[in-house]
Amino acid sequence: MSNDNTSLSVSQRLAAWGATLRADDLPPVTLCKSRDILVDIIGLCVAARETDYVAAAKAAAEPGDHIIVGHTERVSASSAALVNGTAAHGEDFDDTFEGGPVHSGVVIVPALLAAAQKYHLTNDRVMLGIAAGTEVLCRLALTLPKAVHKAGFHPTAVLGTFAATFGIAVARGASERVIVDALGISGSMASGIIEYLGDGSWTKRMHPGWSAQSALRAVAMAEAGFFGPRLVFEGTHGAFKTFAPSIEPKTDRLFDGLGKTFVMDGITFKPYPCGTMVQPYIDVAMKLRARGVPLDGIRRIVCKTAEGIVHRLWEPIELKRRPPTAYAAKFSTPFGVALGLVRGHADLGDFTEEAIRDPQLLRLCELVDFVIDPDNPYPAAFTGHVRIEYKDGRVEEAEQGHMRGGVEEPLTRSEIDAKFRANVRFGGHGDPDTLLAACDGIASMKGGHEMIAELAK
Repeated sequence: MSNDNTSLSVSQRLAAWGATLRADDLPPVTLCKSRDILVDIIGLCVAARETDYVAAAKAAAEPGDHIIVGHTERVSASSAALVNGTAAHGEDFDDTFEGGPVHSGVVIVPALLAAAQKYHLTNDRVMLGIAAGTEVLCRLALTLPKAVHKAGFHPTAVLGTFAATFGIAVARGASERVIVDALGISGSMASGIIEYLGDGSWTKRMHPGWSAQSALRAVAMAEAGFFGPRLVFEGTHGAFKTFAPSIEPKTDRLFDGLGKTFVMDGITFKPYPCGTMVQPYIDVAMKLRARGVPLDGIRRIVCKTAEGIVHRLWEPIELKRRPPTAYAAKFSTPFGVALGLVRGHADLGDFTEEAIRDPQLLRLCELVDFVIDPDNPYPAAFTGHVRIEYKDGRVEEAEQGHMRGGVEEPLTRSEIDAKFRANVRFGGHGDPDTLLAACDGIASMKGGHEMIAELAK
């Protein structure tokens, strides 16, 4: 098969690349990005280990011999993928991809860690699978910009199932036939509606874990000879038409430079534990606070925004101004703006049940409104804008044309490691440096799956 043979199906073209991909094909910058993704996800799993939603996911797990990051219990491979994916995404502090948007590490890393233990993979195969799965997830997001969300689905959940399946299959050294069947099978496992936005419920948290465990099953079934549809992406009833019916898929973005240019190198690491597109607004609000703007005498606070994020982060505006749960506050732009103006920070400790009842925060939330900017570049870039209008006619305004932590203003390796240590300590783990060394051991691409057990300590 030839990767650029457009007479083949999308899954066949992906399989042609994946079946020949080797660790030596990965550029150094891509390997570094894969390492940082691994580190970020492990830190987030530990940060969430004492939460009620992780406890619930663990209680539903099946017994086995696979690790849950930061826990002593052992569970089945699929349960490990589900619990670790849920923990990693639980605080919405994980990486994101401008141009999607999707979260990659929360699906791919739990899937590959479980697969590594299940199949006794070496670390070079694990890191290859992380890179391959992440690259496909980012490219699928570029193929269907904004449309998956518009249809009422969570892109990370839907597209992540395909990507994790691809990553596991590549790590396994699967044949083109197995990869095609596995992708076809995973299409019937992809799911994830965004109704959680209405009440701050927990289902978004489980989406990456569900995708990760589904990928394990899809690959196993394909290897056993189960037959999946070749046109799972572009067929009459395929994923493109089912999950993104409002647009024609930009398939050229899926294959343009595939294997030569790694778009995953532009992944963004979040500085704040909340919805991706809220983050530039927090930065802008913090800039205004640093400027010393008064918080009294405000008539209203108006933010320019992209039409594509209104239904998730701005509406219903009454609910966003008074988030019903701490989790719902993570997807409220008014709450993020209020945090930036009042507290000057937005940390894990700022998205709590106490915070959503803070009268000073709620007073400002009530003043925040939005206008749609038809020239906003979303999803190519995530921007922020805050305009404070005072009762006496004064105006204070600031904006930011990118998300901090991304290509325009990336977090340094030391900042990523500092975030890791802070998350590990937040989760009550007493030795972040030992845990970080375990991550670096896996990322070194030397040794085998036995190192993964170190992540449970």
